[in-house]
Amino acid sequence: MMKPTVGTFLSIGSPVIVELASLSGFDWVLIDLEHGSGSESAMPDQLRALRGSKTQGIVRVGAPHPDLIARVLDWGAHGIMVPHVNSSAEAEQIVQAAHYSPRGRRGFSRTVRAHDYGLRSPEQSPAPLIMPQIETIEGVNHAAEIAQTEGVDVLFVGPADLQHELSHRSAAAPGDFAECLNIVVAAAKGAGKEAGILVRDPADLPHYLELGFTRIAIDSDLSILRKSWQQTLSILRSKP
Repeated sequence: MMKPTVGTFLSIGSPVIVELASLSGFDWVLIDLEHGSGSESAMPDQLRALRGSKTQGIVRVGAPHPDLIARVLDWGAHGIMVPHVNSSAEAEQIVQAAHYSPRGRRGFSRTVRAHDYGLRSPEQSPAPLIMPQIETIEGVNHAAEIAQTEGVDVLFVGPADLQHELSHRSAAAPGDFAECLNIVVAAAKGAGKEAGILVRDPADLPHYLELGFTRIAIDSDLSILRKSWQQTLSILRSKP
């Protein structure tokens, strides 16, 4: 059985928060370019904040554009997450964008940060971790095919998007949210891959581990900060 790893979503765009998450002991962080506040130009400094740590830096790109995938990997991301992956063909295109020839079509440069600006051989760099997100009914229905794609490492459920779609298209779904989770986990296990999910409440972590998820993100920097401020102000304002 694969050892579970715990991460968190980072959407504020601050290298200080990335560094603090790493120092706090997360196995990995997800730096969000899809819904996050940080721009592409802020990405290199966020990844630099992980230098020398054991924390993996995964970047969620907003779309499977090969040039963007190549850039974040050149900047030193350990891997990528791609939203709304619905087929093995889409997964294959993502893998090709992330890998050099002969596996893929990523542009090759020895002098990018990922290879210590030419001080380290590209052959010494590990293969990028690739995490397609399963966020639609179509993605759930094709989860087994996506998982079988060579180069895919983790099927990562986007719970908000999937639940939203299920609330509007339940007749087309293979089951309710719980059944969809079971389908994704089974697809990942069947291919010898990991299943991942974003969990908002740390108390729910044992439940998802029991379901078979091994790469779990606990909440996000923005959400944690918002809830902490609200709790603090609520206590202060409740006093006479």
